[in-house]
Amino acid sequence: MSRSSDDGDASTAARVRGLLADVSELAQVRLELFTLEARQELARLTWMAVLAALAAVFVGFGLVFLAVFLTVLWWDSQRLLALGVFTAIFLFSGLVLAAWLRARRGGQMFAATREELRRDHERLRP
Repeated sequence: MSRSSDDGDASTAARVRGLLADVSELAQVRLELFTLEARQELARLTWMAVLAALAAVFVGFGLVFLAVFLTVLWWDSQRLLALGVFTAIFLFSGLVLAAWLRARRGGQMFAATREELRRDHERLRP
C-alpha cells in the first residue's frame, strides 16, 4: 500500500512539474510576442512622428515663402487674390497629410498579444 501511494505521489508531482513547465513556456512565448509588438509599435510611432514633423515644416515654410513671393510679385495688382489661393492650396495639402497621418495611426496597441491572452484565458476556463 505504501508502494502505490508513493507511485501516486510521484505521478502527481510529475504532472505538477509538467503543468508548471507548460505555464512557464506559455508565459515566455507571450512575453516574446509582447516584445516584438513593442518594437514594431515604437518603429511605427517614430515614423509617424517624422512624417508629422515634416508635414508641419513643409506647410510652414511653404506658406511663408509663398506669402513673400506673391506679395513681391503682385504688389501692384492682385496680391490678395494670389496670396489667398496659394495659401489655401498649401493649407489644404498640409491638412490632407495630417488627416492621412491620423488615419494611419493604426488600431490598438499590442492587439496580437491581447488576442493571444484572451484565447489562453478561454482555453483555461473550466
